[in-house]
Amino acid sequence: MSQKVLEVKNLTKKFGKFTAVNNISFDIKEGEILGLLGPNGAGKTTTIHMLLDVMDPTNGSISYFGKPLKGNRSEILKKLNFSSAYISLPWLFTVEEVLNVFANLYEVPNKQTRIKRLLSEFEIEHLRKKSIHMLSAGEMARLLLTKAFINYPKIILLDEPTASLDPDIAVKIREFLRRQQKEYKVSMLFTSHNMSEVEEMCDNIVFLNKGKIIAKD
Repeated sequence: MSQKVLEVKNLTKKFGKFTAVNNISFDIKEGEILGLLGPNGAGKTTTIHMLLDVMDPTNGSISYFGKPLKGNRSEILKKLNFSSAYISLPWLFTVEEVLNVFANLYEVPNKQTRIKRLLSEFEIEHLRKKSIHMLSAGEMARLLLTKAFINYPKIILLDEPTASLDPDIAVKIREFLRRQQKEYKVSMLFTSHNMSEVEEMCDNIVFLNKGKIIAKD
């Protein structure tokens, strides 16, 4: 049986009287892609924020690699990364500068080789010297994915990773993600509103609505 890379038990987040995430439990095994689906306001983003430890749960527990996130944060975050179509990067930095900052933060060995390979994988080598504020939405999405894989993550949280991408680039991104899964057993939590993409990419699905899990399959 594959090792559980992520295990969530009875996770709850309340904001005053409002319950954004209501007693949810799920796990992700090594090399598994789990789809986290639901309408806007279902609790997906709040869940991801708790999984990244940028928001404290009201109740429940989160464990990675058999260890609780609380108390093992630094060790766990070295093996974890995140990409979302809805985050931003320092506008005056160049693509190369941004990637160097993150490579240094994660203490990536042979960082220039890693950066060069990922820029090639995502077909943005030509943007190396370009400032962030000059990137198109599609270019930014590819840069965010490049940043997300910089540290050879064992598990990656992907919030609509192909949003804003042209269909041909989206296909290449999905192919890259599948290679990472098969070759390196990278586990992924994957959100998307594209149902055909979910069907293609995900091994299992968790459906959220109004903070509750209404189906797993």
